[in-house]
Amino acid sequence: MATDAPPPSKEQHKLPSTEEFVEVHESAEFVELRRSYRSFAFPLTVAFIAWYLLYVLLSNYAGDFMGTKLFGNINVAFVFGIAQFVTTFLIAWWYARHASAKLDPKAEAIKTRMEGGA
Repeated sequence: MATDAPPPSKEQHKLPSTEEFVEVHESAEFVELRRSYRSFAFPLTVAFIAWYLLYVLLSNYAGDFMGTKLFGNINVAFVFGIAQFVTTFLIAWWYARHASAKLDPKAEAIKTRMEGGA
């Protein structure tokens, strides 16, 4: 199986001390990394859970609406159900793009510095 990641390095990296971990945890760079992650992940998680609960609530309490035929044997409930899968994959794709562009470079810089490469 091919991956984009290079094979692991054979050289040994120094392990950071507890003080170094605390220092990095309190650094502006790490705070920015956490902020970038949270500002993306939390709102999207809340939105997706609300969308899912809407589907469940409509399925339970709006049976006539959900049973409305759109064409052939396809009804509103089926379309909403398929939309659940589509939005799940779209959110995963969007997060992967966000992580590649914004999170991974910052995390790699912190990791490199912590391992003594910087």
